[in-house]
Amino acid sequence: MNMIETDCGTYIRLLVEGRIDVTTSPKLQAQILNCFQKKNELVVDFLNVEYISSAGLRALLIGQKTALSKKGKMEIVNVSKDVMTVLNMTGFNKILTIK
Repeated sequence: MNMIETDCGTYIRLLVEGRIDVTTSPKLQAQILNCFQKKNELVVDFLNVEYISSAGLRALLIGQKTALSKKGKMEIVNVSKDVMTVLNMTGFNKILTIK
């Protein structure tokens, strides 16, 4: 998994590429928390994410809770059909802001 962070002025865009699984999710979680140290708004771009495991969902949940605690927001964009199926089945589509 690779990530590219871009400062977009009022928010940070985090482009994520690859698989988010038990091996890579700690890196995603750390990067999300790092972004919230800099700004209160984060857009996580899943354009090139083909798979997410429960460990990856946990990283997103921690990110969402961090956003709420900072009175900020986190959006997930460009979600593939396969990843969206996982988010829908687990109910994360009701917890996260997905565009």
